[in-house]
Amino acid sequence: MNRSKSAEISQTEIFNEVKKQLSYEFNCSPDDFSKDENTITVSNLHEKRRKFSEEKFFLQMATFGKGTVISSDESIHPWLQDWAAGKEGIWLFEQQNFYELETEIRKHGYKMALTHHMFLPSDDEIIPETELNIKWLEQEDIQEYYGREEFPNAICDHFRPDRPDVLAVVALDGSKIMGMAGCSADTPVLWQIGIDVDSAYRGKGVAKKLVTLLKNETFKRGAIPYYGTSLSNLASWKTALSSGFTPAWIEVESKMENINWE
Repeated sequence: MNRSKSAEISQTEIFNEVKKQLSYEFNCSPDDFSKDENTITVSNLHEKRRKFSEEKFFLQMATFGKGTVISSDESIHPWLQDWAAGKEGIWLFEQQNFYELETEIRKHGYKMALTHHMFLPSDDEIIPETELNIKWLEQEDIQEYYGREEFPNAICDHFRPDRPDVLAVVALDGSKIMGMAGCSADTPVLWQIGIDVDSAYRGKGVAKKLVTLLKNETFKRGAIPYYGTSLSNLASWKTALSSGFTPAWIEVESKMENINWE
């Protein structure tokens, strides 16, 4: 399906689509992400979730900049209600409050994982001009790149049927790959973009051009691109912003101590 963002879908519609998706995962209403107050729900394992784990999260929370939605095991609800009472949702992710949360869930055998800063396309459509030698990879073409250490962010380490890598674009210097941007279909509608650039080619705008190209192509194929990074990865933040993304929401989840959930 060929379509451009500006012609087919507004930023408001994009945000609403993401809130609907997160409502499955946080066992809440999409409108809860627009409330000023915090919302606490019982964790679930919805069949329409983004399949990052086969187990229910003991705790996860997300905010779009107003109230925070917290989905958790019922055993911790009384403590969470006291902890979140009277606090603005955005400040629950700050170190002082986060430390209190970490201390409490460790009593249950869990710890907090990475904080994911998530981006959605802005209203401005960017059409990059590039002299790079570009090659597109369809899903079947990506298979040969699995297991290579150069692409930990652009593609998965192996084929994952629940969130398959469906499209990638590489920049070539002769036969050498300068960088790769890829996207996984985390849901049929939401495709997440990741990027890796060889250290010898960083600082030359390769990431910006590849991510922008992939974002635009994702829209043309009828999906919504999104991008995530960590709090301190400033280079990744700059790539997102320069490629036509805007900060959208923050989410974080717990994991069992000494277990690495991919």
